[in-house]
Amino acid sequence: MKRTVKYVILGLGAVIFAYPFLWMFASSLKPEAEIGGFGLWSPHFTLSNYAQVFERIPLGRAFLNSIIVSLSATISVVVFGSMVGYALARLRFIGRGTLYAIVVFTMTLPFQITLIPQYILMVKLGITDTYLALVAPTLMTAFSIILFRQFFLYVPQALIDAARIDGCSEIRILFRVIWPLSRPVVITVSLLTFMSSWNEVLWPLIVVRNRSLMTMPQLVTLFTIGGEAESLLGLQLAAATLLALPIIIAYSFFQRYFVESMASAGIKG
Repeated sequence: MKRTVKYVILGLGAVIFAYPFLWMFASSLKPEAEIGGFGLWSPHFTLSNYAQVFERIPLGRAFLNSIIVSLSATISVVVFGSMVGYALARLRFIGRGTLYAIVVFTMTLPFQITLIPQYILMVKLGITDTYLALVAPTLMTAFSIILFRQFFLYVPQALIDAARIDGCSEIRILFRVIWPLSRPVVITVSLLTFMSSWNEVLWPLIVVRNRSLMTMPQLVTLFTIGGEAESLLGLQLAAATLLALPIIIAYSFFQRYFVESMASAGIKG
């Protein structure tokens, strides 16, 4: 009886959390006149809203730009974050504790504080309206460093010592010995970084004005609030659905590793 009650409560919670997205997806398939109610079903489902979105804005190019930017940021964060996390977890050097405290402190600073200095730096370097300007601020994150450090503390020291005795360098130990054991945290950092980079709107709006370089969130934002959607709710919902689908698909594939990593990396300090 207790198990039944638990699953009923969890099912209701899942419906409550999933319903807004289900309504958005269903409404994006409805004619404009039928949007507005709370129901999901309509006898007049159509793909015309999606067709109009692709006709009005270069969504395919924006999707490619978002893939390039998000994958570049994800690869960089995973590689550099794991290197710094390994150093803080397994290498002994003067100032290691202080350096880790500084990394943790940077997480308390909101992005808006460094927004203007970063933009001025991009202008001085002359890289605005380029992919580099979109990727540069996300090449490394404090959260990835902390998550890798916490996970690497679980790796047996005997395994690392054995690799050192065999003549492996620290870089080789990290990528050949520890990485194969760290699939959950690597996937978690990759997923979170990809999601964060994919959903970023404010920074692309500041550094990119060339329409051919705009990312999907930036283009969808300008489409919905800039007048191109002509206040048609169906078009706005269709664009929002297309923006959310890649993240939902990625998370559905890797959620098991995500939960596993968050459960193991957040215990040992």
